[in-house]
Amino acid sequence: MTSEREKMAQQQWFDPRDRELAELRRRAKQLCRQMNDQGPEPFKAHQQLARQLFGKVGSCYIEPDFWCDYGVNIELGQRFYANHHCVLLDAATIRIGDDVMLGPAVQIYTVSHPLAASERITGVEQALPVQIADKVWIGGGAIILPGVCIGEGAVIAAGSVVNRDVAPYTLVAGQPARLIKDLPR
Repeated sequence: MTSEREKMAQQQWFDPRDRELAELRRRAKQLCRQMNDQGPEPFKAHQQLARQLFGKVGSCYIEPDFWCDYGVNIELGQRFYANHHCVLLDAATIRIGDDVMLGPAVQIYTVSHPLAASERITGVEQALPVQIADKVWIGGGAIILPGVCIGEGAVIAAGSVVNRDVAPYTLVAGQPARLIKDLPR
């Protein structure tokens, strides 16, 4: 029999009310609270909490208030920075490369719900991974939707909603985000 956690990892429809998943979310919220109460200083203690919360950590500096669903599905490269009020809903893997910066109130979603109301009311969810390559800057208030890959050196303008892949070294903006221009390397 396949567990709900296994279904979630395999990008199948899963029930988030499952006891194991609920416990993982409870643990993540507790660690987020500790990290938010502590703030980013002292640096060593902040890194220790990040290592407990996230699946993989190079190094990070995360301003309060930061929230995630599970934490264990988030992989951070070196020198990751998240400004205040960021939310990462990590039912699927969120892989973030080196030297990535998130502006305030950036939201990264991996989870989605059925479009048909009759299915949606059952409470099932599906999760698709998000990948963010090295040297990406995501402006304040931007939203990254499930299944998106953002290429190296890309810039997401503030307030954008990214619903498709972003090519390396490009600037995208808008709702939905569209190519504005190519960027120097």
